[in-house]
This record gives sequence, C-alpha cells and structure tokens, in this order.
Amino acid sequence: MYSELGLYIDGAWKKTGGGGKSEEVINPATEKPLASLPHANKADLDAALEAAKKGFAAWKSTSAYDRCKIMAKAANLMRDRHDAMAKIMVMEQGKSYAEARGEILVSADIIDWYAEEGRRSYGRIVPGRGKGIRQLVMQEPIGVVAAFTPWNFPILTPARKIGGALAAGCSLILKASEETPGACVEMVKCFADAGLPAGVLNLVFGVPSEVSEHLLSKDAVRKISFTGSIGVGKHLAQLAAKGMKRTTMELGGHSPVVVFGDADPEKAADTIAAFKYRNAGQVCISPTRFYVQEDVYKRFLARFTEYANGIKLGDGLEKGTTMGPLANARRLDAMDSFVADAKDRGGKIVTGGKRRGNQGYFYEPTVITDVPDDSKIMTQEPFGPLAPIVTFKTFDEVVQRANSLEFGLAAYAFTTSASTAAAIGDAIESGMVGVNSIAISTPETPFGGVKESGHGSEGGTEGLSAYLVTKFISQG
Repeated sequence: MYSELGLYIDGAWKKTGGGGKSEEVINPATEKPLASLPHANKADLDAALEAAKKGFAAWKSTSAYDRCKIMAKAANLMRDRHDAMAKIMVMEQGKSYAEARGEILVSADIIDWYAEEGRRSYGRIVPGRGKGIRQLVMQEPIGVVAAFTPWNFPILTPARKIGGALAAGCSLILKASEETPGACVEMVKCFADAGLPAGVLNLVFGVPSEVSEHLLSKDAVRKISFTGSIGVGKHLAQLAAKGMKRTTMELGGHSPVVVFGDADPEKAADTIAAFKYRNAGQVCISPTRFYVQEDVYKRFLARFTEYANGIKLGDGLEKGTTMGPLANARRLDAMDSFVADAKDRGGKIVTGGKRRGNQGYFYEPTVITDVPDDSKIMTQEPFGPLAPIVTFKTFDEVVQRANSLEFGLAAYAFTTSASTAAAIGDAIESGMVGVNSIAISTPETPFGGVKESGHGSEGGTEGLSAYLVTKFISQG
C-alpha cells in the first residue's frame, strides 16, 4: 500500500541519491518502518537546479491558458487517486483517514483555484504624460523557487506552494518532509502524469540544513517559501537576504481563543474542540490558549471536556478512529514536558495528560486548567492535543493577554454581540482571525501571519502575487 519513494529530478524518478544515504520512514501508529527514503547529495541538488532553470524557461513561455489545463488535470488525478493517497498519508503521518482524505481533496481545490487565477494575472496601462507615450505595468514570474514543507500536512502545504509557483509561471524545487514523503511523492506523480514539462517541478529529500543552505546559496534561486518553526525561518531568511531573494515565511503560532460571556458556551466548545484536536493538535493554526469569560467558564469547560473524552484514539486506518497518534516520538516528549510544567505551576489536569499504551505515539486528548500566563503551555506552541483553559474578566484584559506573545498567526473569538465581534477582530494582533468561525484557511483567501509568525501570504490573490515581479515599461 505504501508509496515507492524516490527523488524526482528533470522529469525522472531516482530511487537512490547520488551519495547513497537514506533514512527509514516510520509508521507512528506501529513504530515500524514503512520504506527507505533516499537523500539527495550536492550533485543531485545541482541537477535539480539545472533542471529547474530549464523548466522555468519552458514554463514561463507556456501560456497561462495551457498552464491551467495541465494543473487542472493534475488536480483531477489527485481526486481520482485520493483513496490510495489518503491511506499512504495515514500510515506515515498518523492522522485519521477522514482527515487525510479531506486534506487531499482540499489540496486539489487549491491547485484548481491557482490554475484559474493564473489566467487572471493581469497587468495594466497607466496613461502617459506626453503624447504617444505608453506606460505598461507587467506581472512576470520571479523565476526558480525553492520551497520547504513540514510533516504535519504532507499534501496541503506543498500544494499551496506548487499551486502558486506554477500558476505564476515559475519552476520549483520542493524539499518536502523526510518523515512524511510518500503522499507528496504521489502528488508529484499526478503532475507528471498530467503532462507537466520536465524540470518545472522537482522533488528532493535530505538533511534539511544541507539542502536549504546549498540551494539558497545559488543565484538561480530567486524565491524561498518556507513553512516551519520560527528559529529555522529566521535562519533561512538570513541566508536569503545575502542574495536578496524574496521570501514567504509561514512560521509558528500559539492561537488564542476568546469566549465572551454573551456567547453560547456549549456551541462554542463543540466548534473549537473539534478544531483543537484535529490532527492531534499538530496544526499551526490550532487553537492553543483558551480564555473564557467567568460567567460561562464552567459550562464551556464541561462541554469541552466532554468532547475530549469522547474522542476515539487509534490507528487512523481503523474504522471509527477520530484522532490518531502524534507524528513522531519527539512530540511525546514535548507533551510530557508541557504537562509536567503545568502541574509544577499549579495546573490541574481535568482529563488526559499522558501517553496511551506502549506502542505507537498515542497521547490522550488533554484539558488543563488553573495555569498562570507565564507557564510553558501558555507561552510556547504545544503542537499537540493539549488545551489550557483559563478565565478572564474584561475585554481590555483579554486583549492584552492574547496579544502578549511574539506569535501572530491565528486567533479565534466567540460572541453574539456585533460590536464585540468587530472590536475583537480589530484588536487582535494576528494575520488571521476567526470570529464565530474556524474557516480561516481556504484556497481563495490569504493565509499568513504577523510578528514572529512570519510574513507574506499563501492562498488568495496574495499567494499568487508572491511569485510575481512587477515590470514597468515606458514606451515612446
């Protein structure tokens, strides 16, 4: 059932890297190896770069109309193959089959949306000041793109980068996660089978720092798109600055949730709890700090805890599973660290708080109360199924607490007051805010953060513009 892994360079699959190095891909539900993944060496990366340069020349000269047809065909192939792709994703990443299936279908929608939007990448004519002067503003693809994606969304995150780059007319070298390569390999096969010219899309794996530092040192790479941690993002931004390469950085978050006293606490709990435990909390926009106004705190906590206790933990391929394992052993250790610190700081574990079983990286859905604002769980991104829930008194107080961290990716609020909804939307320092809604990530809307959560956007017209440069032509 699992994918046959390899590097994809210049339209051909390589089952072994030039250096002969590889690593095992582990199933987080069983802790057993699935396959061996080849690593690219410098020669492989240079070959991918040469292929991307050649691919860019061909793809740039392909009309947006024809680019759209190839991308749309790839999206349809993803839909046709979604069942097999979803099972591969579950085996390597751990999320439930339903979540994996949904991710692939949404990713196909992303490719479709970008394909169509690429046909609408218009320039404009600016009236000249003198007779016979034409002033043209043109939008052109920036060039070769290097993209780096994490393990938590093995298809969705690459799809955003592939979609934007290809729709703009760029070529791409994608370094996907070494821990979850199979699903991405299958997506790249869809593009190859759709007729994408050789060199336009290349897929490599390897030691992340070695791959990124080698590619970012090359003049031909003009754009970097990275999704991952703040620390790595800052490092890559420094490397990119040496060559004045444009960057899009979607970095870490620690999303506050504000539940006001006039909200329906049970309805709010049902909505946000389901979102909290999606992908076992391993989501950059996962709600991670819960501030509930005192009047409705007990009702919200009771309903939220009830939801957490009703989650069925298990292998994502087993029928009825609603939450799978964490993606790797590192996350188990991280969860234990957060819980231990919360207990030391006076926090109470309402439910969960420990590993489930001794095989697979399963961790119980956890609810924690009575933790101070300076505790680890309230100041560092947990990236797991931990939900700290605390009280607040006033609007100004909760805004100050919600905005107190360096993160600014996503935030959520629940209220029945139109004025409060408008006020909290304005007051929160975040790239995305969901008010009575969790629908903050769609193909047609911008996705990105502020402060140390990064800069630039994926999705929407902003996501396409990220791969375009502006040229002004004055013609007499």
